[in-house]
Formats: sequence, C-alpha cells, structure tokens
Amino acid sequence: MAEDIPAAYCFFQDIAPRPPLDAVFDRDYLLYAAKGAMRLTVGPQSWLLPPSFAAWMPANTRFRVEIAKPVTSCSVLTRPSFCTNMPPEPAVFQMSVLARHMIRHCRDWGKGSPQPPEAEGFFLSLLNVCAVLVSRSVDVARPTATDPGLARAITISEARLNERLTAADIAQAANMSERTMQRRFADHLGMTWSEVLTRQRMIRAIELLSDDTLSVIETAGESGFASLSAFNRAFRVFARTTPSAFRRNLRK
Repeated sequence: MAEDIPAAYCFFQDIAPRPPLDAVFDRDYLLYAAKGAMRLTVGPQSWLLPPSFAAWMPANTRFRVEIAKPVTSCSVLTRPSFCTNMPPEPAVFQMSVLARHMIRHCRDWGKGSPQPPEAEGFFLSLLNVCAVLVSRSVDVARPTATDPGLARAITISEARLNERLTAADIAQAANMSERTMQRRFADHLGMTWSEVLTRQRMIRAIELLSDDTLSVIETAGESGFASLSAFNRAFRVFARTTPSAFRRNLRK
C-alpha cells in the first residue's frame, strides 16, 4: 500500500552494463553512482555522471540512462516536494565529500527495509546539503545540437577525442565546409568547434579520472592532450582544480 512506503528511501544496487533505459518516477529522484559512471539524457540535454556527480530528477521527469560499464547505484527517492530547497527542474551537480558520506550512510534504508527514527530527518538533511551544491558545481553537460550537420560533427568529434583533430577534418567528415561548420557552431551553440572539442575532452577526462587503472598522464593522452602540462592547464580552467586533486577527492 502507498501509505506503507516511507517518505524517503535509498536504492542501493550493483547494475551490469545494459542498453539505454528510459525511465520516469512519480517521486523526486537523487541519482548517484557510488562506483562507475553513467550517461544521463533529459530532452535535448545530456550529462556524464562519474562517481563525484549526482543528478536531481523531480517527480515525473522522463530521462534516459546509459550504462556502458558496471555501476553501483546509491540513490534516494522521496515523495514530491519532500525537500523544498531542491530545484524544480533537473540538475546535475558535483557531490561534496560530506554528501557522498551521507548518501552511503543511508544505503541500507531501502523501500521495504526498516528505517531508524532519524531516517526521515537524515534524508532531508542530505537533500538540503545537495541544494547548496547545485549552484556551485562544475557543468558536465555534453554539447548537443538539433541541427543534423552539427550533431554529426559533435558525434564524430567525441568518437575521436584521442586524435590530433582539426576543424577541417571534422567538417569534411560531417560533409560540410569548415566555414559553414564554424558558423553553425556559433549560431546554434554560441561556441566555436574548438571550444566544443575542449569541453568534450574535459568531460572525457572527468570520466577517466574515476578509473584508478589509468594514470593522470594516460588520462591526458586518452583525452587528446599531447602534454601533461597542457592537460593540467585546461583542466584547472574547466574544473577549478587539478586532475590529481580531483582524483584524490574521488578517493576520499
């Protein structure tokens, strides 16, 4: 019965790689991967969710999740408007060490599991902490476009991030002149192709930094940077920290 469902509960589960899944819940949803990374799409927007990021999906938001490698989900579902400080629209944000500890702490408070008396207040405190983090996070939204030519250029660029790319290479692969492609990027995204490429590489780097099997210098190479110093400079501008510090924060 609906009245037996707690106001808030945790969903903790190991999830194997699977095809993209479309989902919608009648509850507010704090989606967090304690281990592994997933891709999330809401309408025209798409994000990467490595272990240091979470997504806030208000009730009745339709979204798509892509899981290419094993993920451990530690997420929270609450009745709508349980926390009035969380935004009324979807948001992706960087979790602090405190927030990550808090969400792991409630991992056993599932939908059908007994909850201690303090559980509801604890969940509310967790979401209030997250509400503060939403406005401070690094933006990991993936560049997207409705223009078919630009969409091709973006997809091709993302597939070849570890190569030494030029705008001419991508324009030719997308069946456009370089001038036309650059104009469309400016008109539709307000960014140059080079800025889009850098953003894609930074998002890839954040995903790879969550994988302890790769060194920072290997991450730089896989993200398309010819030198570690260039990678460090670009990452500091994008994430306001160094790649090494970002990884240390993930390991805490």
